[in-house]
Amino acid sequence: MTCRDWFQLSLKEGFTVFRDSGFSADMNSATVKRIQDVAYLRTHQFAEDAGPMAHAVRPDSFIEISNFYTLTVYEKGSEVVGMIHTLLGADGFRKGSDLYFERHDGQAVTCDDFIKAMEDANGADLTQFKRWYSQAGTPRLAVSESFDAVAKTYSLTFRQSCPETPDKVEKLPFVIPVELGLLDAQGAGIALRLAGEAAAGATSRVISVTEAEQTFTFVDIAEQPLPSLLRGFSAPVKLSFPYTRDQLMFLMQHDSDGFNRWDAGQQLAVQVLQELIGQHQQGQALKLDQRLIGALRTVLSDERLDQAMVAEMLSLPGEAYLTEISEVADVDAIHAAREFARKQLADNLHEALWLRYQANRELSKRTPYVAAAEHFARRALQNIALSYLMLSGKPEVLAATLDQFDTSDNMTERLTALAVLVNSPFEAEKAQALAVFAENFKDNPLVMDQWFSVQAGSTLPGGLERVKALMEHPAFTLKNPNKVRALIGAFAGQNLINFHAADGSGYRFLADLVIQLNGFNPQIASRQLAPLTRWRKYDSARQALMKAELERILASGELSSDVFEVVSKSLA
Repeated sequence: MTCRDWFQLSLKEGFTVFRDSGFSADMNSATVKRIQDVAYLRTHQFAEDAGPMAHAVRPDSFIEISNFYTLTVYEKGSEVVGMIHTLLGADGFRKGSDLYFERHDGQAVTCDDFIKAMEDANGADLTQFKRWYSQAGTPRLAVSESFDAVAKTYSLTFRQSCPETPDKVEKLPFVIPVELGLLDAQGAGIALRLAGEAAAGATSRVISVTEAEQTFTFVDIAEQPLPSLLRGFSAPVKLSFPYTRDQLMFLMQHDSDGFNRWDAGQQLAVQVLQELIGQHQQGQALKLDQRLIGALRTVLSDERLDQAMVAEMLSLPGEAYLTEISEVADVDAIHAAREFARKQLADNLHEALWLRYQANRELSKRTPYVAAAEHFARRALQNIALSYLMLSGKPEVLAATLDQFDTSDNMTERLTALAVLVNSPFEAEKAQALAVFAENFKDNPLVMDQWFSVQAGSTLPGGLERVKALMEHPAFTLKNPNKVRALIGAFAGQNLINFHAADGSGYRFLADLVIQLNGFNPQIASRQLAPLTRWRKYDSARQALMKAELERILASGELSSDVFEVVSKSLA
């Protein structure tokens, strides 16, 4: 089977990403895999949806098709397939897939053919659902609650909307599958029965929000419950519910859905970090809410939890995600707030982190490398613990990092140790480790890509100068797309504090490279443009600098269709 035309690209790519995620979930931790997929989607695909290159999963038109090998086609396309799986259930999805392959073997097909097979196999109507293929943008889902203690009813009202996107198409209501549960005061799940249903069912269920505003009322609810919403991230939407910090801590401790336990922790961290950002902007002394420290101390000390899950819960929301959820991103305040929070967590949790690190590291030393879920989880927690511990600057942590770098039998541990050193103040040890790594792996181009990325991502001052120096390294060439992504892409896309330097030097650097790359590799040139396309997200001074560089690219001479499409849409 193949696609009838380019507009159907997500038909195979979205389905492939969905299948790949399912395989990884089965082989390792399904919850951790879902966390990782959603964190990537929220940070990167949501940003694409909110930018000038936003387009539907099945776009209506394009100037250059290579610009549509995007996160929307791949990652959001996978989420669309996943929602069909959620709505129809595993058995229903399998029946639909079997019919689809049987019906269209050897044919060139469309997204509509895929949906029709799902409908016919299950007696379902997915007409409204198909709007996910034709409407661009990330839907927003605002939720409010109402509890009637006398009638013993609890209502949730959902209001969906979708911001305007460059296509200017009116956004009609989507079908949004919301998996949810209600928790009682002890954290136990409540059996769910909607008004009009004969009997209570399970403590977790899927409801479909299909209208702009829609209320669902649950009956036989004896006490005020706490809702656990969008379990497993059942739809790619931006959800808002007025949780307090104490409620989020409660969900972290009691929610039976692993994804939502993590997400409650992320929401708590976002609230705390946004408070710190505000303090920085107002010139106040930064003060971290102790509840975040307490919540993560509890997670860190619970040895019953999957270690991979603990590692994910210890990971603060990244600067790119904090940028994405900001109305106007204050690069300096975001960086200062997150670094302050990391240092506070490192200082207050040092003993617990050190104990976990030592126990896992000793086991790693005694156990040969095995590509197994339990080993992945152990290394994940070991490595995030080390990244926090190095913030203390203590000699014993430096010694442990050097030992991990020198003696590890796997790249996961060795590369983490290198990254920790690169972001540390220990200049002599850092230089030595970088030299040793480069010498050991000079004949392995893919590993050397990691060597470039680790240095490009360092948020220490002087980032642009380091990148320019690395461009002179014999292992680097602009002719190799992997090298460009590893060094230039990592710097512009991940090292926000250095790329967004107030003097605009990062912007000029990237624009110069795009102009140069346009002449011999327009595809990689257009992809490197992404950070500049988000110029509207920043303060007025940075907006002017970024827009000026886009205009300079546009006026630089004959542009490829790849670069012209991205630049012209960004300036429209």
